[in-house]
Amino acid sequence: MPLLVLGANSLIAQAASANFAEAGHEIIFAGRNKEELSKIAGDFNIRYKVNCLTEYFDALDYANHRKFVETVFTISPELNYALIVFGYLGTQEKAQSDFTEAHKIINSNYTGVVSACELIAAEFESRKKGSIAIISSVAGDRGRQSNYMYGSAKAGLSAYSQGLRNRLFKSGVNVLTIKPGFVDTPMTYGMPLPKLLVASPKKVGKDIYKAMIKGKNVIYTPFYWWWIMKIVKSIPETIFKKLKL
Repeated sequence: MPLLVLGANSLIAQAASANFAEAGHEIIFAGRNKEELSKIAGDFNIRYKVNCLTEYFDALDYANHRKFVETVFTISPELNYALIVFGYLGTQEKAQSDFTEAHKIINSNYTGVVSACELIAAEFESRKKGSIAIISSVAGDRGRQSNYMYGSAKAGLSAYSQGLRNRLFKSGVNVLTIKPGFVDTPMTYGMPLPKLLVASPKKVGKDIYKAMIKGKNVIYTPFYWWWIMKIVKSIPETIFKKLKL
């Protein structure tokens, strides 16, 4: 059954897609950089011997999302999996003084996802089958001064995916909320992160694939982030607000 990947230039997206390709699934890579997408698709065609297509998709071009989704389901009528990976970390300090940056963070991590996802969800709902996986983040579990613009957008996305999961359950459509911790990607390049807690895209991609195939609801990846965030969320606000996080 085919997989649609929104934000296919992401290393996490490619790692997850590799697992689907190895299992023989057709893949539609979607994103803004068509030239790069063509290279990725060509590589997958050769390496995994599966049919890979590419489509242009701009997360912030809401007016064209409906046409995009209609096109995708036309060229791939048996589409059964959708993985939404795109996002934008942005700069917290800049977002505090420049709402243009805050707006981009919010729209890239929440509004754009909701716009595309509602259209995909409606199609799956009408067919009474399908699986949608949405990349949120552990950053959405508790607001911290160092990234609360990004974290709040991801918190909203986690709540959105939970509500969507509740809505689509009766139609047999699964919604997976993915909460990665630190991942070794260009988004985190140069950040002073604890090396022991930084996962490879390959590890996260495999976790995503397994969770989608098994119909999971929520995953933390790697798994130890569930314990880390359980501790973080248990700290009383009177103490937490004083911490330099």
